[in-house]
Amino acid sequence: MSRIDPGGSLRSHRPPQWSPGSWQKRDAAQQPAWPDPEALARTLAELRSLPPLVFAGEARSLMDSLAEASAGRAFLLQAGDCSESFAEFSADAIRDKLKVILQMAVVLTYAAGVPVVKVGRIAGQFAKPRSAPTELVGGVEIESFKGHMVNDDVADPRARVPDPRRMVAGYHQSASTLNLLRAFTKGGFADLSQVHSWNLQFLAASDEGKRYEQIAAEIDRALRFMEACGIHPARESALHVVDFYTSHEALLLGYEEALTRQDSLTGKWYDCSAHMLWVGERTRQLDGAHVEFLSGIGNPIGCKLGPSATPEEVLAICAKLDPERVPGRLTFIVRMGAGTVEEALPPLLNAVRDAGHPVVWTCDPMHANTFVSDGGRKTRRFDDIIAELQGFFAAHHRAGTWPGGVHVELTGDDVTECLGGLGDVMEDQLHQRYTTTCDPRLNARQAIDLAFRVAELLRA
Repeated sequence: MSRIDPGGSLRSHRPPQWSPGSWQKRDAAQQPAWPDPEALARTLAELRSLPPLVFAGEARSLMDSLAEASAGRAFLLQAGDCSESFAEFSADAIRDKLKVILQMAVVLTYAAGVPVVKVGRIAGQFAKPRSAPTELVGGVEIESFKGHMVNDDVADPRARVPDPRRMVAGYHQSASTLNLLRAFTKGGFADLSQVHSWNLQFLAASDEGKRYEQIAAEIDRALRFMEACGIHPARESALHVVDFYTSHEALLLGYEEALTRQDSLTGKWYDCSAHMLWVGERTRQLDGAHVEFLSGIGNPIGCKLGPSATPEEVLAICAKLDPERVPGRLTFIVRMGAGTVEEALPPLLNAVRDAGHPVVWTCDPMHANTFVSDGGRKTRRFDDIIAELQGFFAAHHRAGTWPGGVHVELTGDDVTECLGGLGDVMEDQLHQRYTTTCDPRLNARQAIDLAFRVAELLRA
């Protein structure tokens, strides 16, 4: 993270003349047109006065874990909602989402034999970039829905007016979510002896649930074997708690700046809204405000890369966001499409490998495989998602690099939003349980199926 020069002074990667507000001198894409500047100023002032949501030491711990993934000794599982909802906020929803992620991590760890770094798209993923600022609803042009931290998903002109007070509501929901996540992951719920209880009721009877139960039974036998040999699992803290981190797209720069704090131990700035932040495909301009902001914070940073990314662009992003080449600092999240990844990714892998940048490469197989069904709903085919993952792994195999992770949108609810999988969701079933406020998500059966497929790819 930091370096000590020969004179003994602490040298940070933070670029010269950077400050939490230096992004304001750059063009900022995808920012809401807040109608009341005074209300916005009051909201940001309130956010600056509130406690941080996460701490710098936690972000440094995540970076250490991601450093292992960059070296091929760990695997990143980044998963959660496309866009968190103010309306669907409950302890059960948080618990069930965590259950699915823990199940996926167990499958990956047990079947592939590598530690899994668990990062949720949770406790802050409330804002979404959109391809157009407005949309037509019933012949009336209204603001596009940009996430509940900006406006409401109800198709009404008044509900779509950006309201800065929603950022405060998002902060408080994030704080409540984090509080519950910490209780679950450190208070016994994530204990490996509870591995059977993570199987959701509607998942347990499925083929994926039964396959998971086989692994759970084998873990039980392994724990009993350890005890019989005189090794006491009850004394091994790693078996009873897990490290679980949060992440979201750093889209609303005013919000991110307001929650940026200077660490008292290192003097470095951290965005304390989440452990990890990422910049999207639509906002990763090298001279833009989002990259400028992320270049100066000490958190681990992600960057989405679409099929148009070139080796020159990617190397420039490395130089801007990770000039000191700190392992675990920079994660590239590839989202290229099932039919494109195997051709478009290798030049990027080769360029970064040859330049010696210690990045984590992960695959987002969701976003570039989205289409609109005949019924007018956005969806994704499970087979396309798996095909992109297979292409991602094949490209790494040829380049001799490590496929370091997967980045997926999922929910613990039994939704019908993505087509196919072993549950075989059909197009005429999409309307049955289609509850996402933005993009379609995998349900628990599809998510566990994906984990087994990725584990097989890792073993190969």
